[in-house]
Amino acid sequence: MLSQASATGGTAQGFLLEALQIRKTFGQTEVLKGVDLQVKAGELVFLIGPSGSGKSTLLRCCNRLEEPTAGTLKLDGTDLLSRSTDINQMRRKIGMVFQSFNLYPHLTVMGNVTLALRKVMKMQKAEAEARALENLKLVGMAEKASSYPSQLSGGQQQRVGIARSLALEPMLILMDEPTSALDPELVDSVLEVIKSLRDRGMTMVIASHEMNFARNAADRVVFLENGLVVESGTAEQIFSDAKHERTRQFLRQSRH
Repeated sequence: MLSQASATGGTAQGFLLEALQIRKTFGQTEVLKGVDLQVKAGELVFLIGPSGSGKSTLLRCCNRLEEPTAGTLKLDGTDLLSRSTDINQMRRKIGMVFQSFNLYPHLTVMGNVTLALRKVMKMQKAEAEARALENLKLVGMAEKASSYPSQLSGGQQQRVGIARSLALEPMLILMDEPTSALDPELVDSVLEVIKSLRDRGMTMVIASHEMNFARNAADRVVFLENGLVVESGTAEQIFSDAKHERTRQFLRQSRH
């Protein structure tokens, strides 16, 4: 079950996520230099750009895995940077999918997906397993519920990671290079899952080098470089009629 908020939520301005003028400094290095990212409910937004451009840091700032140095951050109108906000409660509304899967090796697939449901949501075992199974079916992994991560391919592990995020019924899912650790033949299975989630109305922000998929599936594309947004627009605008030469150059290089 996708959260109703994923399809209908958002602020009066129509944005479910508002990250405005986000800055992030590590020591003397400013990685994000005032980035704006606004995402409407039901949108699939792709972050593209060269390695080191700030894509992963921006995603991690959006759920405060990294603390922004400055800026405004709101989810469904709630100020995520306010001291009065229960960030742990808000994080339940923001799913995170990592490039390295981050599954617990000692737990089965079912155990991995139910862990947060039981520990965080305080669900009874039967209810947690029923919801986990529902989400494993969505990603085509129900038959592997009793398997351990070591018995799965990388693509299968990543699909379990997505099911684990979905099980909490988030408003928004952030994905950080979800296919970069996969063998090429396994990439399509994960992209198919992402496409099916988009078709079901899930709001997603994805940092990825999968340009063909971004072109075909994204509602909007944001090109970052050196901690700044160089250009953003619809997939058609960015891939067919980019305004900035740097964007065009990056896309040409990405085809090789």
